[in-house]
Order: sequence, then structure tokens, then C-alpha cells
Amino acid sequence: MTRAVMLDGFGGPEVLRLGEIEVAAPGAGQIRVSVRYAGVGPTDLAIRAGHLQGVFPAGAGSVLGFEAAGVVESVGEGVRDVGAGDEVAVFLPRLGGYAGLVAADYWVRKPAGVSWADAAALPASGEAAARVLDQLNLGAGETLLLLGAAGSVGRIATQLAVARGATVVAAVRPADFAVVEQLGGVPVDYAKPYGERVDAVFDASGRTDLGAAITAAGGPERVITLSDPRGPQLGVELSNVVPEGVPGALRQVMDRLAAGDLALQPQTIAPLAGVAELHARLESGDLRGKALLEL
Repeated sequence: MTRAVMLDGFGGPEVLRLGEIEVAAPGAGQIRVSVRYAGVGPTDLAIRAGHLQGVFPAGAGSVLGFEAAGVVESVGEGVRDVGAGDEVAVFLPRLGGYAGLVAADYWVRKPAGVSWADAAALPASGEAAARVLDQLNLGAGETLLLLGAAGSVGRIATQLAVARGATVVAAVRPADFAVVEQLGGVPVDYAKPYGERVDAVFDASGRTDLGAAITAAGGPERVITLSDPRGPQLGVELSNVVPEGVPGALRQVMDRLAAGDLALQPQTIAPLAGVAELHARLESGDLRGKALLEL
């Protein structure tokens, strides 16, 4: 048995319950990891509130969390690239990160120069950023409107898009203009309609005006959202994980992080028992930056 935070149902932060779960031995192609840190993201909040029931089959007894970092405890049949005692960051598209032990299908080695906190903050955000840019087929010379560019996914996406040779118009609050400029983006106020034409739109926020974004892109064909449930009604793709692309995406972002070519959000760290307060602070907007749980 291992400590974990489970859902009692859908609702506010009060539905998060600390308890114990059984984590099975790793199956073929899997590893089991003793978690040091787990990431907490905006999609976790949307799942907990019940807004994404059609996308993520979570419910009472489910353990949230798409990303974590820790030490490999055991490996399943066929795993050759890591072994017990190795340090890794893991991506968990079927959730489970808010726990002392996790079974993972996707991982990347943690380089010695990367901190545990940075390693845990990277997998879900980095995978999502790389995936959506690939799905948008964003190329050099194009202009991307990035909604939520100051968030954990948005910051990484800004840097990856700039590295591709694209111009990133980053919709953020004015307080974040300087951050966006440091990352190579062109900041605009997210509260004001954006009237210029762009080639593609990446909605990393899920809480902005998709209608205006569609107009800016000349239609929904190259508009992708990570978590806005209104997207499908507007013809906008709700991006899902592409399994074959995950290993390459994780290596890409971890290599850039280790080389010093990727700047992550400032982090707020809380113990596992403080997860409800962490969710509440994220939801209220009181907490800016990346939230992590320390186990």
C-alpha cells in the first residue's frame, strides 16, 4: 500500500481525500516509481470539478496527477533502458501522480543537473507543448496566437515555437508582459480582443475567448485547445495524447532543460496532505507559477 490523494466524487477541493491505495507490480513495458515530487496542473482542477468527464474517465477513487519524478523501484518485462535505482521523470496520461508509488508507461531519465522539482514540473507540460505544436504543424515564419502563455504549458510552448522560427503572439495579463518578452514572445493583453490575423492558435488556458481566437485564425481548422470543454461545439480540436509521440517529446524537452535552453515557471511546493489548499489557491488565482506536491 502507498499514500495517495483520491477523489470522493466531482466538486471543489473538498472532494480530495488522503488515503492509501495498492499499486500493482509493473506490467510489460512499464516501470514502478517511488515518487519524490508530483506536478499539479490546471487540467487536474478541471477533471476534479467534473468538466472533462467525456475525456478523462475519472471518478470516485481516482488518483489525479499527470506527471511525477522519482526513483525506479522495479521494471516490467521488456524494459531495458532503465533499472531499479535510476532517477526518472514520468508522464501519466491515465493519471495517478498524487501517490507515493506510480506505474508508468512513459518516462525519461532525469539528468544529474536537473532538480527533482524541475523534473516533476516538466513531463505533462512539456509533452503537451510539443504535441500541440506538432499537431498544428507550426513552421518557421508563421504566427502563433498562444492563449495562456504565462502558464506552465504556455511558457514551454512559447520557447519551443520561437525555436522553430515562429512569431509567438502571447496573450497574458499585463503583469506578465516582461516574462513573455524574455521568452521571445510578443505580449498582448488577454482581456482585449485580438484583431490581427494569425496562422494558428494554441489555447493552453481553457478559460479565454475561443470565438475571438477562431476569428483571428480565419476558422477553427488550426485552433487547438488543451482543456476548454466548449471547444468541440465550436469546431475546435480538444487535443489528446498521441502515444507514439510521447517518448520523443519527453526527450526533447528534458534535453533542452538540461542544456539550460528551457525556462520553467517558479514553483510552489506543498506536502501531499496540502493538496486541497493547493487546488483552492490555483483555482482562485492566488497562486501563480507551477504547483508541486512533495511526497
